[in-house]
Amino acid sequence: MSEQRFSLKQLPRNVWAATLTSFFTDISSEMLVHLLPLFLMQVMGAKTAAIGLIEGLAETTASLLKIFSGWISDRLQTRKWPTVLGYGISALSKPFFLLVRTWPGVLVVRLADRIGKGIRTAPRDALIADSIDPGHRGLAFGLHRAGDTGGALVGTLGAALILTLSHQGATLTLDAFRRIVWWSLLPAFLAVLVLALGAQEVPVKAQREAPRLTLAGFDRRFKLFLLTVVIFTLGNSSDAFLILRAQERGLSPVAILLMVAGFNLIYTLASGPAGALSDRLGRRRLLIGGWIIYALIYGGFALARTGWHIALLYALYGLYYAANEGIAKALIADLVKVEQRGTAYGVYNAAIGLAALPASFIAGLLWQTIAPAAPFVFGAGLALLAALAVSRILGKGPIHALSD
Repeated sequence: MSEQRFSLKQLPRNVWAATLTSFFTDISSEMLVHLLPLFLMQVMGAKTAAIGLIEGLAETTASLLKIFSGWISDRLQTRKWPTVLGYGISALSKPFFLLVRTWPGVLVVRLADRIGKGIRTAPRDALIADSIDPGHRGLAFGLHRAGDTGGALVGTLGAALILTLSHQGATLTLDAFRRIVWWSLLPAFLAVLVLALGAQEVPVKAQREAPRLTLAGFDRRFKLFLLTVVIFTLGNSSDAFLILRAQERGLSPVAILLMVAGFNLIYTLASGPAGALSDRLGRRRLLIGGWIIYALIYGGFALARTGWHIALLYALYGLYYAANEGIAKALIADLVKVEQRGTAYGVYNAAIGLAALPASFIAGLLWQTIAPAAPFVFGAGLALLAALAVSRILGKGPIHALSD
């Protein structure tokens, strides 16, 4: 009965602080990130292979740092301040977009931003997991993702409004991009302030010996789950290619931002319920369902013939994110011991990052050498393979947390 009476008001302070911080951060980030592929191609003259290299290197850098930040978080028994540091570095990197003149300059700024993300993500996820009881962990992570995507919705709509007021046409200009950069700075720094003042450190269980940066002590199911994540991620190239696909099918920059806003609206509305549903029905089922949805949608991107086809599919793409992102993180908390969580989240994100570089570079090459549809066919196939693999690895029964 107590589970039925649990309400959002009962969620711990740290969950709300992390959610609000992600909300403001994503307002800032999403004003820029979906315009970067267009900026690189239309203003900088970059090719798709170069765009794939930039996105792959950026995400790989972030994910490799996540494993070390998670390990250090466990070793120092602290969650809050590594998280604050990471958000601060990302905020400080954004003004440098005003100075870039070539695509290698964009790469440097993207790397700086992703360094901040790499430092903050694992300890932040551990902060959330350590602040909530296992029975409501899916709800907590779902709410956090809802705040994250709510900010993304506000950010994309804000960028679309700025472009509309700037009388932006079918191509993106340098002046319009820089105007959006200026507007993105306020929420970026506000996010850091909210976390620094609003979050509280949580006690981390002291260990008899320092945590080791190794997979040796982890449950076998966690290791095999990482393998399926790598398989999936090799086909999960940067969403920059979805933006380029939308442009290639005839959508303007403003239409693309509105398309992304629709995606974020669905993602925001579905994340909380999907997380709570995973607490009741099991995370394995929803994770597999999310990967199958991904495969179907990516197949649709490959077959799309018009801009509105892409826009519709991109909106439905939000269902995949809602059924996957927060649930995968909640599942990891179930598969590892509490004192290993920082390292586990780091290893998980590092696995994704190591696969992200070849994934995006392969997508760029497939686009250039075969056809724009080729990266999406490749991604759909690997997603189906990963869904089949994880269904065998995790079995049919419920997954119980190892310790809390």
